[in-house]
Amino acid sequence: MKTDKNVKRRDFLKAGAVLSTFMIVPRRVLGGPGFVAPSDKITLGFIGCGKQSGGLQRNFLTNDAQIVAASDVYRDKLSTFTNNADKWYASQANKSSYKSVSGHEDFRELLARKDVDAVVIALPDHWHAAAAVMAAKAGKDIYCEKPLSLTVQEGRAMVDAARKYKRVFQTGSMQRSAPEFTQAVQLVQSGAIGDVKRVVVGVGGPPRPWDLQTESTPAGLNWTAWMGPNTIDRPYSNRLAPTLDAKFWPEWRYVDEFGGGGMTDWGAHMFDIAQWGLGMDGSGPVEVISPTMGMSDGLVYKYANGIEMTHDAKNGNYCQFIGSVGDVWVTRKKLKTTPEGLADKIFSKDESKVYVCDNHYKDFLDAIKSRKKPICDVEVGHRTATVCNIGNIAYRLGRSLKWNPKKEKFENDKEANALLKRPMKKEWKV
Repeated sequence: MKTDKNVKRRDFLKAGAVLSTFMIVPRRVLGGPGFVAPSDKITLGFIGCGKQSGGLQRNFLTNDAQIVAASDVYRDKLSTFTNNADKWYASQANKSSYKSVSGHEDFRELLARKDVDAVVIALPDHWHAAAAVMAAKAGKDIYCEKPLSLTVQEGRAMVDAARKYKRVFQTGSMQRSAPEFTQAVQLVQSGAIGDVKRVVVGVGGPPRPWDLQTESTPAGLNWTAWMGPNTIDRPYSNRLAPTLDAKFWPEWRYVDEFGGGGMTDWGAHMFDIAQWGLGMDGSGPVEVISPTMGMSDGLVYKYANGIEMTHDAKNGNYCQFIGSVGDVWVTRKKLKTTPEGLADKIFSKDESKVYVCDNHYKDFLDAIKSRKKPICDVEVGHRTATVCNIGNIAYRLGRSLKWNPKKEKFENDKEANALLKRPMKKEWKV
């Protein structure tokens, strides 16, 4: 009897071993090359479904993220976003229709969902801080579009929330993941142009005061919700929140109260490269030297090491590093150097002193899995936005200001320090 039991047990184990060879199969074999099991995908919720969200949607879909929810206060834009995502999933599943992305008008409903791992914030700038801080509290990792914040105080609140709740936070300054900018920064930091003497950053100027005409609010748009944290109520304008058929980018970025003009819009890209190249990702300038009141060009930032950075609002978007033995000039898709051959210099992994990344979106998803900081962590995005915002303050006041990057305050200037924050509705205050 004992022998029979042992035989039966031995036969059972053999059968189990054979069965396991069929059950334990690599996922790549089950799904073909590049297959990522649904259980391994990061689930995303999009907060903001305007013009910028289309490109972000494509980039995350093609990097194996699973979009499960979206939120917008404009019904037509929300429907367009969710329908486009569902069409993509239908094409991948070889089906005529597919419904997997749900829509919410109030993003707080999205944040309450347990099936959302991370959020992509593509709202206008005046909404960034409130949405990001609430997302961090809800335990979501965060990808937030640039410029990170409308004020310095809001940016620091975003950093503090990300750290307190241990969130991975990628700023959408995707130029850090573009080869021409990586090469430019590697050249500067390797000493290929000698000691950096001066930097010139080409971007537009400060924002303009409210000057838009009142128009009828489109059906399906909750305008009060769009205004959100702002304490000053403005009437609807198609230039601020364009209808779906509009062929232009919304102008909230250029209007005070909603954005910081070219200084923060493109500045969040080009000042970011300057900060990166100068090794100032955790700091910033110590003085902002303003031109005459009313001007929007020629502002000079001075760093503690003596390097000066000049703002040029007249010659397009670019960043130029001028060194003792050469210079580097870079814009999107174009890199020029002196000497000319520097542009083609190849850096080995041992020589490279910078975080090299070729996919900003995958980098964020990888960071979620590893719990390491992505290439443009929230502190980096905050410091870049700070450079932009204190420049706007100096332009507004028309005088030079002493800045303490450690305390994040102006020295002995109450009027300037008052502009480091703004009034916000109690419901959204950070």
